[in-house]
Amino acid sequence: MTTLSVLDLAPIAQGGDAAASFRNSLDLACHAESLGFHRYWLAEHHGMPGIASAATSVLIGHIAGGTSTIRVGAGGIMLPNHSPLIIAEQFGTLASLYPGRIDLGLGRAPGSDQVVARALRRHLDTDPEAFPQDVLELMEYFSADSRLPVTAVPGKGLSVEFWILGSSLFGAQLAAYLGLPYSFASHFAPQMMMQAIEIYRESFRPSAHLDKPYVMLGYNVFAADDEDEAHYLASSWQQSFVSLRNGRPIQLPPPVHGYTSTLAPHERALLDNVLSCAAIGTPETVTHTMRQFLARTQADELIITCNMYDHGARLRSYELVAGLREALRT
Repeated sequence: MTTLSVLDLAPIAQGGDAAASFRNSLDLACHAESLGFHRYWLAEHHGMPGIASAATSVLIGHIAGGTSTIRVGAGGIMLPNHSPLIIAEQFGTLASLYPGRIDLGLGRAPGSDQVVARALRRHLDTDPEAFPQDVLELMEYFSADSRLPVTAVPGKGLSVEFWILGSSLFGAQLAAYLGLPYSFASHFAPQMMMQAIEIYRESFRPSAHLDKPYVMLGYNVFAADDEDEAHYLASSWQQSFVSLRNGRPIQLPPPVHGYTSTLAPHERALLDNVLSCAAIGTPETVTHTMRQFLARTQADELIITCNMYDHGARLRSYELVAGLREALRT
C-alpha cells in the first residue's frame, strides 16, 4: 500500500497574510494527523508573495508543537543558502524537542533568484561538488562519532530522517549513492520523473540509513464532492502556477470558472505538463487518476499538495483523499 503524506506550501491567499497562512497550516496539520497521513512537510522559498514558509525550521517547530504523532519536516531545506552547521543546530533543536518525528529533506536549488540569493548573503555555487560535500558534512554533524572540528549542539548523536530532494537526475544519483530516500518534485516539474526514478532504483546502494530504494513523489490533488466544483477550486493553483512560470509570482488568487479556456497556447502547454501529476475531481475520478499514476511509477509514497483558496475546501479535499486508501490499495 502506498503511504500518503502532506506537502504544505503555506499559501498566502490574496487579501490574507502570513499569520493567516500559519493558522491554516497548523489546522491542516492537525486535520492530517487525525486522518492518518504519515508526514507533513514544508518547503523553503524566499521572496515569494504567495508562500509563507521562508523560515522553514521555525514553522516546522510550530507545526510539530501543535501536533503529537505525525512526522514533520522540510521538503526541503535549500542547503546552498546555509552553512551545514546552522542546519544541524536547527534540526538538532527540533529533534531534541520532538524526538523521532523530524525529517530533513535537502535540495540543491536556492529556492530563490539571484537577487534574493545575494540578499541571503550567499553566492550561488556552480561547483557540482559543493552540494554533495555539504550534505555529507551536515550528516556528519549528527553522527555520535563525528570527527568534525566543531560539534553541533544540539545535533551530535541525534536522529533525524535524511532525504534527498530533486527535480532532475542529479538528486537521484546522489540519493542512490548515499543510500537515502528520494523525493522527486513531480508536483511542479515532472519532466524527468520517470528517468530519475529509474536511475535512483538501479543505482541504489544500501546504507545504514536505508536498505532498499524508497521513492516519494509530489502529487497535486484537488478533490471535491462535485466534479465541476473540484475544477473550479483547482483554478486558484492553476492561476498561481501559470503566473509564476511567466515570471510574475502572486498571492494565491480566488478561483474562477473556466480559467483554462482563457489561456494562450504556451500557457496551456505549461499547465498540461504539470497536470500529468495531478488528480482533479470527485473521489471516483481522483481514485482512477491516482491508480494510473501509481501503476506507472510504483511510488512508495505520495506527498499530496493542494493549494486551494478556500481553507475549508482544502480540508475537505484531504479528507476525501484519506478516504481513498482502501480503493487505492485494490
